[in-house]
Amino acid sequence: MSGALSRHGMIGHMRERVVAACDGASKGNPGPAGWAWVVAEGSGTPARWEAGPLGRTTNNVAELTALERLLAATDPDVPLEVRMDSQYAMKAVTTWLPGWKRNGFRTAAGKPVANQELVVRIDELLDGREVEFRYVPAHQIDGDPLNDFADRAASQAATVQEPAGSDLGSPEPPPAPDTPPARAPRRRPTGSGQRGGASSGSSRTIKAKFPGRCVCGRSYPAGEQIARNDQGWGHPECRTAAAG
Repeated sequence: MSGALSRHGMIGHMRERVVAACDGASKGNPGPAGWAWVVAEGSGTPARWEAGPLGRTTNNVAELTALERLLAATDPDVPLEVRMDSQYAMKAVTTWLPGWKRNGFRTAAGKPVANQELVVRIDELLDGREVEFRYVPAHQIDGDPLNDFADRAASQAATVQEPAGSDLGSPEPPPAPDTPPARAPRRRPTGSGQRGGASSGSSRTIKAKFPGRCVCGRSYPAGEQIARNDQGWGHPECRTAAAG
């Protein structure tokens, strides 16, 4: 599923659109939480990013905080595309906010809107600027690389409760520690009519749609041949070494 919703304002002078992603994480919901945003360079690869801890809070607070920090860190005069995997945060500012404002920030049931301070702050930051929100599914093998970067950075901030980012000289965030490894190909008994038994189903290589990082720790660029291993996708030789 994918889709885009926009918040349009009057822009004094148009410049090239900035593409970014943001994400929040909470280990336990509520639990130790963190936020992150990342801005892409022209080629679509991460160019600038920031992440930070939130102590103990909910995933919704982390998602809204990530969006608030991204909007505060980008030029309001430049059109912005925001990619995110939080339906709640995206709908809060594109679908539900007008009704909340009409009702004095109360829900249809008359209850106060949750996380009102963050929602009001985001609304203020959106005023007068052009922002397109694009929903991207999370945790996909060939998913959006910017969203994956923000997801990993937010998860790391939630786990270690320390700030990180390009301005701090931080390295690229690692895979989330609580991300389950990709399911290994199902092993079939030798002689089942599939040549080579277990190895033939995992010997297929494909061209990587996006840059990534192999289990060996080395990166691979888009277009390079990769193969599935027990932890996901990576260099074919690393899969062979692991299997041996």
